[in-house]
Amino acid sequence: MKNKKMSVSYWLIAALLMVVGMSACQQTPEDTTTGNDTPPVVVVDNDTSNLDDGSIRPELTSLEVVDLMGLGINLSNTMEAYGRSAFGVGRPVRDYETHWGQPETTQEIIDFLKASGFDALRIPVAWTNAMAFETGDYTIGDDYLARVEEIIHYARNAGMYVVINDHWDGGWWGMFGSANPDTRAAAMDIYVAMWTQISERYNHFSDFVMFESANEELGFRLNDKDIAADSGTLNDDECFEMTNLINQTFVDVVRGTGGNNASRFLLIAGFNTNINLTIDERFEMPTDTVDNKLIIKVHYYDPDGYCINISLSTWGTEKDYTHMNEQLKKMEQFTRMGYGVVLGEYAVMVDRDGTPKANTLDWHRNFLNNCALYGYHPMLWDTSQFYVRHTLSYLCEDFADFYKSRSRAARARMTRDEIEEAAFYEMRYDLSNARDAGRLPDNIAMAWLMYNSGDWAVIYSVGDDYNPEAKTGGVEATDVEITGPGIYTVALDFTDTIDGFANSIVFSAIGIANGEALFPGYVIDILEIVINGEVYEMIGRPYTATDDGKTTRLNLYNHWVTAIPNDIRTVDGITAGVTTMPVAPEALGKVYTISITFDFQPGE
Repeated sequence: MKNKKMSVSYWLIAALLMVVGMSACQQTPEDTTTGNDTPPVVVVDNDTSNLDDGSIRPELTSLEVVDLMGLGINLSNTMEAYGRSAFGVGRPVRDYETHWGQPETTQEIIDFLKASGFDALRIPVAWTNAMAFETGDYTIGDDYLARVEEIIHYARNAGMYVVINDHWDGGWWGMFGSANPDTRAAAMDIYVAMWTQISERYNHFSDFVMFESANEELGFRLNDKDIAADSGTLNDDECFEMTNLINQTFVDVVRGTGGNNASRFLLIAGFNTNINLTIDERFEMPTDTVDNKLIIKVHYYDPDGYCINISLSTWGTEKDYTHMNEQLKKMEQFTRMGYGVVLGEYAVMVDRDGTPKANTLDWHRNFLNNCALYGYHPMLWDTSQFYVRHTLSYLCEDFADFYKSRSRAARARMTRDEIEEAAFYEMRYDLSNARDAGRLPDNIAMAWLMYNSGDWAVIYSVGDDYNPEAKTGGVEATDVEITGPGIYTVALDFTDTIDGFANSIVFSAIGIANGEALFPGYVIDILEIVINGEVYEMIGRPYTATDDGKTTRLNLYNHWVTAIPNDIRTVDGITAGVTTMPVAPEALGKVYTISITFDFQPGE
């Protein structure tokens, strides 16, 4: 944000943007989820021969190119659709491409996305669909390489930037965390062979085509067991070290193929593509043989109950806006170092009835304003929910119009300063008009039961910030103020939710907001758990700890904790044999009600 006085023209720009942004998707029950009238598409030469001229812009920096990329969109659930488990290797490429319900990609589909305001296309790819790596043969099938190349042509014909990667790909990435050193070595051999073939095959493309080191697998998912059942050997520090090594290997392999690849723009996957973990000092950007050609890539689906799952149906409190603004601002750490920033995935998925969730446009507007303010490039994740590729139509005209209004073409007459300042003032306006969810005073300690159902459909205030509004509709909570040592009960009732129950559990913990400040060293001692009216016996010993130094926590089921912290507290002072999962989800089934009574006392 430039520090200058706002002119009248800037205020008019901001006001016009707010008028467009404040509209909502007004979809009546009679509307169908296949959208409305087909929009006009760009007419291009149907000849899919390479219209890319193969040029490289040596003086263009990564900061500059992410601005030129405008808005981006993913060709989601298409070339990354993992069909090996169903088809094996060697089936026609179409079988893999359509395996997750998307149509075969055509020039018309890409033209439709371009006409909708998107100037960049991310093509996630599962290369091992065409690689029999288990036999030691790391050759990617030529038909698969050719099909991806054909889609690149479609995008370049439409004048779009292109990003290709290796996506989840069945989870072969877990081989890096195998207990077997030969498996770990094979994982790196696969990676090197994969990127050598990709780089050599697409070397002739201009720098409008970019390569991306990985999707979300560089991080803790290097311990995934999808393919390597003996994976899970890497501790947290080793996960960072391996992530840095893989990213460096990616740069070295691509640059080593020479030609256009010697100075092609490369996207470096952040750790878990998570903002907080990517700004961690343990994460390192690779060294490069050319200046200003590396771009950092992260994803943003926050809160995940609203963005990814169906557990949260609303968004838009002051706390919601503040959290998003603070999180996205953190990536300035990289722009200050000269790296362009790409938000490779983001979205608010539709609700369970196929219609947009409440405040969908509000979330997307604030997100795009942050990107405009800081100069990040956003790439929408869409699986034909809003942009229906099967019919070249829109689910929601208001949503489509909003995105067109933020496109590079629509803002062609605006300077970078004008775009930044319009975004700044619209963000400030939206924040000042956000509903107040209430903030817990620092002198009050509040206990509650965090909960996420096994199917992610039901949620209540997950995370160290106590937020009783962050819940699925119909959830009734019994939260309790902690006034000192004593016995307390927290509870949840799911009977008024849509399904009338929570389907088992994927995460749960007792939290006490402000507990560490007001009652330092205190211990939570569970006296009784009652589920559906019956007493439940824990299968292990829990412990008391804190993740953020503010909220006291006791995990009931948290499989994401890979190592017991050193500073835990227990009732008897004995820390051996404790667990983060004293509750077993496989025994729960449908949870209608749950209550937990605990004693809160100073620790030994």
